[in-house]
Amino acid sequence: MRYRLCRDSEIFLAARGALLAFCAVFLIPLFAEGSTQTFRGCKLGDGAWADGDSFPVVLPDGRNVVLRLYGADCIEWHVGDETMARRLRAQRRYFGIGGGDVPESMAKARDFARKAAERTRELLAQPFVVETAFSKTPGGGRVYGFVETASGEDLAAILVQEGLARAHGIARQKADGMSANDYRDSLTDLELTAAAARRGIWAETDWERITEDRAQERREAAELESLVAGAKRSPGPVDPNTATVEDLETLPGIGSVLATRIVDARAKGRFESAQDLLRVRGMSRARYQAIEGLLKFSAQ
Repeated sequence: MRYRLCRDSEIFLAARGALLAFCAVFLIPLFAEGSTQTFRGCKLGDGAWADGDSFPVVLPDGRNVVLRLYGADCIEWHVGDETMARRLRAQRRYFGIGGGDVPESMAKARDFARKAAERTRELLAQPFVVETAFSKTPGGGRVYGFVETASGEDLAAILVQEGLARAHGIARQKADGMSANDYRDSLTDLELTAAAARRGIWAETDWERITEDRAQERREAAELESLVAGAKRSPGPVDPNTATVEDLETLPGIGSVLATRIVDARAKGRFESAQDLLRVRGMSRARYQAIEGLLKFSAQ
């Protein structure tokens, strides 16, 4: 009897160990969607088109990616279409350099865009660290990420603190546990100190005009949004396996954070049905029911 009890205990412990191993390999990754990967020893790639917040990166394994910084937005340097021109206009108005002579103010803004790109190249001259979940930007050509310089500083924070970028754009939780909101708030605080010290772009700010500049930008953006919304037809079904963050945001109740999590989660495994989306953190049953009929799942 004693031998049997010992034998049963051994079998139980072995079974428990196997179960824990199975959970570690299969179940934990399934529910830990959106986790970032950290790459040390990254190098800046070649790209004359690059600017301060978007640039080519060569990962240690030789892969090439185009990285877009979380949380920071530098002024557009290379303006080749109407969309980029609108972004440049919005940025110069945000910094209060949108008044007076328009060509002059645009030239001034783009000069700071050039300075931001040069500063990024300077800061990334030595191998650096990239933290990314390979979440794609709208359009899919770039991936979002955090960058730590060789001296251990956050690149986005440096650019904002030096007045070469604004605290703007989406963010996510960092590997060290800092939440997306805390990260955004920290950059906003750095922007405030940069503006108060009149660093970088803020040295050219017309504080008498900035309120009207920003108000005008909001009015024009609202008008454009209204026109686009009125011209839209009923949106077609969205495939969560291929949709961009921007596509997912067209679904009711899906904001940028949840859309990013969906994109991150599908890297762990395809969504075979709408119910699979319930594995995404933040996807409540009410949200799932609201979008269930607006989804499609194409064959792999």
